[in-house]
Amino acid sequence: MSPLDRLQSIASHFTSVPKIQEGDSHEYHHRNNIHTLSPTAFLYRAACIEPDATAIYHVTANNKILRRSYLETADRARGLAYFLRSHGYKRVGILSTNTPAFLESIFGIAAAGAINVAVNYRLKTDDISYVFQHSDVDLIIADFEFAPLLEKFSKERPNIPIIVDNDTDTTEGELSGPFDDAVLEGLKLDASTGGKGWADLETQAKNEEDVIALAYTSGTTARPKGVEYTHRGCYLAAMGNIIESGLNYHEGRCGYLWTLPMFHAQGWTFPWSVTAVRGTHYCLRKIDYPEMWRLLKKENITHFNAAPTVNTLLCAAKEAERLEKPVRVTVAASPPSAWLFEQMMDLNLVPVHVYGLTETYGPITKGYHMPEWENIDVKEKYARMARQGHGSVTSLPARVIKTEQPDDVLIDVQRDGKEIGEIVFQGNICAKGYYKDAEATRKLWAGGVSRSGDLAVMHPDGAIQILDRAKDIIISGGENISSVALESMLSTHPSILEVGVVAIADSHWGERPKAFITVKDGEKVTAEEIIDWAKHKSDISKFMVPREVEVVGELPKTSTGKLKKNVLREWAKGKKDDTTTA
Repeated sequence: MSPLDRLQSIASHFTSVPKIQEGDSHEYHHRNNIHTLSPTAFLYRAACIEPDATAIYHVTANNKILRRSYLETADRARGLAYFLRSHGYKRVGILSTNTPAFLESIFGIAAAGAINVAVNYRLKTDDISYVFQHSDVDLIIADFEFAPLLEKFSKERPNIPIIVDNDTDTTEGELSGPFDDAVLEGLKLDASTGGKGWADLETQAKNEEDVIALAYTSGTTARPKGVEYTHRGCYLAAMGNIIESGLNYHEGRCGYLWTLPMFHAQGWTFPWSVTAVRGTHYCLRKIDYPEMWRLLKKENITHFNAAPTVNTLLCAAKEAERLEKPVRVTVAASPPSAWLFEQMMDLNLVPVHVYGLTETYGPITKGYHMPEWENIDVKEKYARMARQGHGSVTSLPARVIKTEQPDDVLIDVQRDGKEIGEIVFQGNICAKGYYKDAEATRKLWAGGVSRSGDLAVMHPDGAIQILDRAKDIIISGGENISSVALESMLSTHPSILEVGVVAIADSHWGERPKAFITVKDGEKVTAEEIIDWAKHKSDISKFMVPREVEVVGELPKTSTGKLKKNVLREWAKGKKDDTTTA
């Protein structure tokens, strides 16, 4: 029996109900030792334990600093829940940046027994309209800045109401808005019907496998798909984050800086994680590197999540300086380089390297830092830190299986760090499927495992390391070139800030890599100089050296900082007017 089979056998003991045998002394049948899992209760629980603790810090749209306690935050979420339930809303869209209203809505919608559908406001208006129609929302909560993006949707679905949040420091009066009015209406309704408060709301799911949220994919090459998140999955993913990112403290509490969009995979379930440990949510309307450094230096920021590109630009900001206390940075969205981790550590930004997908509630693996790494070569240490690692504490082990096999044939690759296969997942924090898309769900779960589409190797210690998406591998003269690996190597050039690599056609080799680069402030470098350095001064193998290098002002990225390789491929064809968004 393989280690995976043994784990699955053990897991079955926790999920099955024991049968009472005839003559068994346990004749009293009950389920009193079980409660359904839902993260919705975390907010009410936090308010009961530390009502005066700061739940939210936010610089509002009217440029006021808002500090809101857990009691105030829980009351507002409760008011929203009563409002939604009284009007019968069952699917509520959210179109917003990282604001207090977004956070309150996540809890209020679930407490009303409804499903939240948070959408990326950087999508094309056509895709935004598609998502809200496909998900069957009957109400939308929109930040005032992004409400105009709903014009197309409103023409096609004029009967769906939109509640606008003005994101101010007031809750009543001239500066408040429809969202605040809805909260107040709900609070008054609760008071007029006996003041039952949270006790009359759905803080514990009726069925933990019910859907709590739909997280839509970016839809860069096809229509966005609605990934079904369950109460149980979000609860366990949130608990995994608490452990793997080290959110809990014996003294004091964590301060979490919201650089990751809450709409992206439900903020990797961190809205629930941070709330469970009564941490402070530092909400940001936008990525602002000077403001981020101000908060890192002046406030109690202990954690944030960000893609490698965000960390790269943060480290390169003129305000950057080594912090007095370490800040844990959960890094994901695209494979980071060892060089980036070295730069972060120099600033006391300690990487917590994770990997995951929208289909896995965000993080499902972690690169565990081993004590013995402190005694090995520093470059090797950072290279190991850049691996995607092992399965999360609340998931089953990640697997890398051989490709080009029938769906039901699952053969693990060798643990040699060389044989390439596809990363697949099983277990608690894999999404249920895609909303109203049985065929896509079947493909996702082909062979009984959740397919990632990412190619990787597995090292002798069981740690996985991504090489590329299957479509991004460059095949040149029979050699497989990982665009991720080449990007990491090129990023060590002292003048390069960011790198994106894609394939271009080559009459002799079939394909060759082309690199798009941005340059650090104050630096000047030509494409010829980069190619010469790659050939003669770097550790890049000759067959991997880019045929072309193009210096650009900015690389195209998704809302979470991941490179848009589809756009780079269009650029490589000379189509610089591409307007694809994600």
